[in-house]
Amino acid sequence: MTALSTLWLPILVSAVFVFIASSVIHMFMPWHKTDYLKTPNEDRAIDALRGLAIPPGDYVIPHCSGPEEMKSPAFKEKMDKGPVMVVTVRPNGMFGMTKFMVQWFVFCVAMGLLSAYVASRALPVGTPYMVVFNTVAGATFMGYAMAAWPLSIWYGRKWSTTFKSTFDAVIYALLTAGTFGWLWPR
Repeated sequence: MTALSTLWLPILVSAVFVFIASSVIHMFMPWHKTDYLKTPNEDRAIDALRGLAIPPGDYVIPHCSGPEEMKSPAFKEKMDKGPVMVVTVRPNGMFGMTKFMVQWFVFCVAMGLLSAYVASRALPVGTPYMVVFNTVAGATFMGYAMAAWPLSIWYGRKWSTTFKSTFDAVIYALLTAGTFGWLWPR
């Protein structure tokens, strides 16, 4: 076992590396450019929705209030006619990226902390680089990758987006594992 308090440096450094890598991936690499599609007749769709004044939140359309309604012919007709959507409505206006970037960095630190916890319970001080690398890579990959899969399973997110996020998770896990292997207490 290794004291968790001795792992603050790899936790923070790996969070910085993952933050930088994710920024590069999302700003300069092409593979996430097709994650979200443009709505056909966007202006018309926006005009139609604007009049509804839908407050920010998560919605499913059509919505049913329970199993009985789900079995009704009226609900079945709504589903058949469509559109069928899972939608997140954000507040109106331009949003700054600062809030999202801060939250993402805090998440990266939390991932590093959880990975450090797993490794600190399993590995003693002086563990060889590759053993640390393998342990941290597995724990970190699960944290970054597996959260995306239920979005495709339950909410209909495109599987291609989930696979791309899983590939990102491999990169994040490798960076975190390499950092921990490099900075593991000797």
